[in-house]
Amino acid sequence: MCGIAGAISLNANKVNRLSHYLTVMDKLQKHRGPDGSGFYINKTETVGFAHQRLSIIDLSLGNQPMTDAYGNTLCYNGEIYNYIELKKELAGYDFKTNSDTEVILAAYKKWGKNCVSYLRGMFAFVIWDETKNEVFIARDRFGIKPFYYTIQNNVFYFASEVKTLLPFIDELHINTTALKDYLYFQLYLGDYTLINDVIELPPAHTLLIKEGHLSVEKYWEVYYNLDFGKSPKYFEERLHELIYESIQLHTRSDVPIGAYLSGGTDSSIIASVASKTSQNKAPFLGFTGKFTYSDLYDESEYARKLAQKADIGLHEVDITSNDFINSIEQVIYHLDYPVAGPGAFPQYHVSKLAAQHRKVILGGQGGDEIFGGYTRYLIAYFEQCIKGAIDNTLHNGNFVVTYESIIPNLVSLQNYKPLLKEFFKEGLFNPIDERYFRLINRAPDLKNEIKWEELGEYKPFHTFSKIFNGTNVGKESYFDKMTHFDFKTLLPALLQVEDRMSMAHGIESRVPFLDHPLIEFAATMPADIKFKDGTLKMILTNTMRHELPTEILERKNKMGFPVPLNDWLGNELKEFVGDLFSSQQAKTRGYFNNNEILKGLSTENKFGRKAWGLLSLEIWYKQFYDQHYKFKQLLNN
Repeated sequence: MCGIAGAISLNANKVNRLSHYLTVMDKLQKHRGPDGSGFYINKTETVGFAHQRLSIIDLSLGNQPMTDAYGNTLCYNGEIYNYIELKKELAGYDFKTNSDTEVILAAYKKWGKNCVSYLRGMFAFVIWDETKNEVFIARDRFGIKPFYYTIQNNVFYFASEVKTLLPFIDELHINTTALKDYLYFQLYLGDYTLINDVIELPPAHTLLIKEGHLSVEKYWEVYYNLDFGKSPKYFEERLHELIYESIQLHTRSDVPIGAYLSGGTDSSIIASVASKTSQNKAPFLGFTGKFTYSDLYDESEYARKLAQKADIGLHEVDITSNDFINSIEQVIYHLDYPVAGPGAFPQYHVSKLAAQHRKVILGGQGGDEIFGGYTRYLIAYFEQCIKGAIDNTLHNGNFVVTYESIIPNLVSLQNYKPLLKEFFKEGLFNPIDERYFRLINRAPDLKNEIKWEELGEYKPFHTFSKIFNGTNVGKESYFDKMTHFDFKTLLPALLQVEDRMSMAHGIESRVPFLDHPLIEFAATMPADIKFKDGTLKMILTNTMRHELPTEILERKNKMGFPVPLNDWLGNELKEFVGDLFSSQQAKTRGYFNNNEILKGLSTENKFGRKAWGLLSLEIWYKQFYDQHYKFKQLLNN
């Protein structure tokens, strides 16, 4: 886990002041690699890399950028968990280190661009192939590790974080397509970012730079080829094997490890198994955060139950409204741009706590998108079950859950009555893509607050529909379409939070559920295996129930680290928020009606996301857009 950055000439001309540019980029990403910096510049000064290292594997010899005996130089961020197995396959290579970094170079030497198909892990890397005079870039299958780039004056600049590219952009322009996506979903549906000139390399893609030309290719996809011939027992046994195998690989580390504990199923499974299978000599530790402001926002008792059952030492941090005021600007700065929900704020503080004790932390990201853990799936399916019962189509293959069997699980919707009321208000029984779009679309909450006419003609539904109805997903299962859309869009957003909040404190976050053999296997499970009788994540809980305390198994109220932000708005944060949206700069954005924003924030329900969405967006403007000149000044020093 590290930070990478660099500059590559696209016209074969020398990059002026290349050494200085790399130093500036290194400083902006120093938090990602506090253990050391490394630089590479080729002889013609047309290619330069900067690397910030967080030492996890081969602490003494794994420094980067790393050059092999064949003229290939690698700048890499991430971990390859199967590096030991790959090293055996690459036995003819003359290895000089025990690092996973050198294994990538050896894999590239043997398999060329196809090396990515052999890598099991999280990665974003750049290889300068001096012999071929080309640059090969790759990002992992799920987007766990970030990669951004911009092209300015025939130079390709890349980095792990967007802020590192800002000094090289003359003027920032808002990408209104990205902004519209954000206002609808609090995430982005394409490879664009909020800044016009900054592009994100999509997950599971490679990028080749040859003679100044860029070519981007997809190298992996998940296909929902459902296997109806296997029994539930088969799926449980194979899933058990794959989860254990992935966690064992993810606990490979030359430094002590721990885990985030939210009190939910996913993080509890990861921590419980890891605490037993880890070969690390240091004690396994867990870390959790809590809001003692109210029982509604405190899930720490479940984290304690798991820690007690698994014999894990648990560290806790109490998070307050003062913490929000004192740290929210740092949270948004490290996020790079606003994305996903307010969970980034408590995760920042839990990561800060974890960094005092560990350099590697395991998390449960991916479980909800793979196995179906979001309550909205239950809401959407409830509607489809009613429709199926009325139309007498419950058993035609499209509805794997009957309305009779789903009723006992509707208690999970207790805290979602406002959402249900809004969801069923209009469009009932319309096509399923329209219904799921309505369920996740946050734009209806933003009426007078946004000057929609200023954002152009782009319609997010068209992009949404293309992903939702992807050709890799079968037509039979509504459930697979919903989880697939979230897997492709929400999950990368949550992984951005995971990466930035951990790296803000110089720790490595690993996500064992995101192991491609496990993902590919889960995609063969029929929906009624994952979601039988309306029980969310049924296959996962049935398979791993021996790892979990009864209290977690029987939970019906999991909220996903809720934040009392909307409770604070009218009290502790009232002055802070009022000052933020009343400033002269805030009134110049062009897309917002700030007086309407201040009026609307006070009427939001406890768990609404409008306040977070607008608040983090304005702080982002303040930190990046308004301060762009400070980033540019770094090049002049």
